[in-house]
Amino acid sequence: MFYDSGGFCIPGMSISRTPTYGAILIMWLCWSSVLIEAQDSITDPVEVSALQNIRRSLIDINRNLSNWNRGDPCTSNWTGVLCFNITMDDGYLHVRKLLLNGNQLIGPLPEELGYLPNLDRIQIDQNHISGPIPVSFANLNKTMHFHMNNNSISGQIPPELSRLPNLIHFLLDNNNLSGYLPPQLSELPNLLILQLDNNNFDGATIPDSYGNMTKLLKLSLRNCSLKGPIPDLSRISNLGYLDLSINQLNGSLPPERLSGNITTIDLSNNDLAGSIPEYFSGLLHLQRLSVANNSLNGSLPSTLWQSRNLNASERLILDFENNRLESISANGSIILPQNVSLRLQGNPVCSNSNLVQFCGSHNEDLYKQGWTNTTDNCHIQSCPYVYSPTSPVNCFCAAPLYVGYRLKSPGFSNFQPYRDAFEKHLASGLNLELYQLYIENFQWEVGPRLRMQLQLFPIYDASNKSSHVFNTSEVLRIMSKLTGWDIPDNDIFGPYELLYFPLLDPYDNVILPSSSSAGTSKGALAGVILGAIASTAALCVIVSLLLMRVFLRNYHLRDYREISKRRQASKASMKIDGMKDFTYTELALATNKFSSSTQVGQGGYGKVYKGILADGIVVAIKCAQEHSLQGEKEFLTEIEFLSRLHHRNLVSLVGYCDEEGEQMLVYEFMSNGTLRDKLSAKSKEPLSFRLRLRIALGSAKGIFYLHKEANPPIFHRDIKASNILLDSNYNAKVADFGLSRLAPVPDIEGAVPAHVSTVVKGTPGYLDPEYFLTHKLTDKSDVYSLGVVFLELLTGMQPISHGKNIVREVNISYQSGMIFSVIDGRMGSYPSDCADKFFNLAMKCCQDETDSRPSMADVVRELETIWEMMPESDKKTTDEVTTDPEKIVRSLSSVSMVKHPYVSSDVSGSDLESGTIPSIHPR
Repeated sequence: MFYDSGGFCIPGMSISRTPTYGAILIMWLCWSSVLIEAQDSITDPVEVSALQNIRRSLIDINRNLSNWNRGDPCTSNWTGVLCFNITMDDGYLHVRKLLLNGNQLIGPLPEELGYLPNLDRIQIDQNHISGPIPVSFANLNKTMHFHMNNNSISGQIPPELSRLPNLIHFLLDNNNLSGYLPPQLSELPNLLILQLDNNNFDGATIPDSYGNMTKLLKLSLRNCSLKGPIPDLSRISNLGYLDLSINQLNGSLPPERLSGNITTIDLSNNDLAGSIPEYFSGLLHLQRLSVANNSLNGSLPSTLWQSRNLNASERLILDFENNRLESISANGSIILPQNVSLRLQGNPVCSNSNLVQFCGSHNEDLYKQGWTNTTDNCHIQSCPYVYSPTSPVNCFCAAPLYVGYRLKSPGFSNFQPYRDAFEKHLASGLNLELYQLYIENFQWEVGPRLRMQLQLFPIYDASNKSSHVFNTSEVLRIMSKLTGWDIPDNDIFGPYELLYFPLLDPYDNVILPSSSSAGTSKGALAGVILGAIASTAALCVIVSLLLMRVFLRNYHLRDYREISKRRQASKASMKIDGMKDFTYTELALATNKFSSSTQVGQGGYGKVYKGILADGIVVAIKCAQEHSLQGEKEFLTEIEFLSRLHHRNLVSLVGYCDEEGEQMLVYEFMSNGTLRDKLSAKSKEPLSFRLRLRIALGSAKGIFYLHKEANPPIFHRDIKASNILLDSNYNAKVADFGLSRLAPVPDIEGAVPAHVSTVVKGTPGYLDPEYFLTHKLTDKSDVYSLGVVFLELLTGMQPISHGKNIVREVNISYQSGMIFSVIDGRMGSYPSDCADKFFNLAMKCCQDETDSRPSMADVVRELETIWEMMPESDKKTTDEVTTDPEKIVRSLSSVSMVKHPYVSSDVSGSDLESGTIPSIHPR
């Protein structure tokens, strides 16, 4: 073979059985030519320059765009940049979507944004963007979505934007826009949503031409300081949502008939006069009609509700408060269906004593949020995950994917009638069976926007024992669908956004693409390489395979020895004082070759065996099985942390084994197993209240040590009942540090960040809601998880059982004064005042807001106070806990005496293994 001047690898020479360095060089040159050609397919330089200018014009306080300085936008996974995955006719890759929402970016929009002509979506909402909208946006002929709401954008909406032929969603609400409403926007041929709420078009009128936007589905101009009459909108045949409230509009209500598809009309807080149009009674899809705080007069037609036949999920809200309505035109008595709400307060008609029920104050709309109730008939088996509420098979136990999902501009005000249609739409968009999708809860937010939490369940397959968990490829497929905006748009549901997609147990070891942002398609890189090598691979592959075959055969043993040396070097670098590096043979002997008779537990990582070492020490050996959920990173993290953490309430790591493809951790043996096991209904020895309180105190002290006296401090990130182990004396010890993270350390100026930004990991039911939503891990995240454990100790319930959340269920009982009704009856008698204070503490720990939770020092202090309240007869039954108020807390080793901003001066959680648990005195 030789390499010719044309840049192709040409077969033409014989190949010896033993490859020479020359042959290897030729093979390298051949494939180098492929890579050189691949590098020629890059992003359009004009677009690269535009992106760099965008980056320079914006202040990125969170450094979310730090990778915009590296490599090519379409092949280096720039945050928020999605590209087409194939080159176009010009030979370049092009940027398709710019997704910068929610990054706290500061600064003006640069003109260069208009130099990305292939963009079909711009999302810069929920930032601190200021300045005017660049006129260059008029060049974005392919853009369909402008999501620029919730910023500080100012100035006039450029009339030139009317040239955009494909724009369908124009969301600019909650900004500082001013000037007039350009009548030219009516020339946008495909516009579906125009949402400009909460801007200041001081004294501007709504152009009459807006009545010509025949495809418009939603017109929302709430609180825009508009004046003048409402234009004729009767030609907009698909209009479903009209909000012109809180302006200074005058004249009458829409004089012409509105679309029969309309669901929401809000014209409240204006200066409208005249009577209620008769055609309102024919709006059969109407959910909400609000004309409160106007000057409407005349009679209210009862046909508004009498003409409607509402089903159980539908609701009609009619709000006419503070007008001049004098009567109701009705035949006979006025009887409203149960799901119709009529509000007349502040009208002369309320002088009629028969209408008092409609003239008082009213509650907020009960349809603002919803929690789905599930049945309690799934007690037939032990479920480590969640029972699927919608499975065709009753009590199908499976591990769902949790998805935070928000409709940014829905065309309705009551979700329930559209819930079934939405589920079918989303399930179809995700290529899932309908029963795999479950809406756990939903809530309306300011906008209005509809936020919901979804659960996606694996498909049921009776022949597949692993069907209770999604496989990795399916997890990545679903994630790709959601992050790539591959779900088709729907007129009534409007645009959506993915709020979060945390990979929790048992999916926390799924390997994601190299960028965690929702912004970059790896298909782009694949397209570049595949397109580039198409002309050369066919000629190179045969020769290369022949060379590689000979090369591997002759050098296989040498390579194996090199790999073995590298592995041994890695192990050598991991050797730590006091941490034994066991051989596989040693542990096999300790467990009778890992006999099933020595197995004492099993989890997502693999199996746990009881072993007896050669020196007679009893240990627990945790073995990561093939394809286990405990990866290399978690394995090394556990060793790293536990090798330097020594506390009475932390489990001790004796050693590890990392050879022959096996990863095993060797711990001190805890004869009473996990706290979860002891709280189970199957446990033959139920825990007394005294023991539960002592376990809570020990667990809290172990975590307090991690937060305040470990150097550097540590956030555990996976506190749960199954990670709290009990020794023969029921001393609690916190275990499993595979997901732990180092706490933030002081910066150059000595300031300590309040959180660590990280991918969400943990266990459903124990996760801090704020960490779940914001990815900001703090010490209060562990406090929340421990609070859930406290509730388990008090109630015996699991964090999530039959679709119900322990925090929510206990809170309902707490608020209704029935808190003692949920106490675990298996723990026998207990001091009610101590139980009450324990409940109070648990609920404080489980507050949704981080700042509302106590610190771990406060938790320990409160538990000590509760312990002091226990009857002396209970406290004297054990010597494992010392609460003598005169006891002097001993200092730790020099490591823990180092000054650190996390160390408390009046509380110590530091108990060495040989020491006793110190007293912590309440302030």
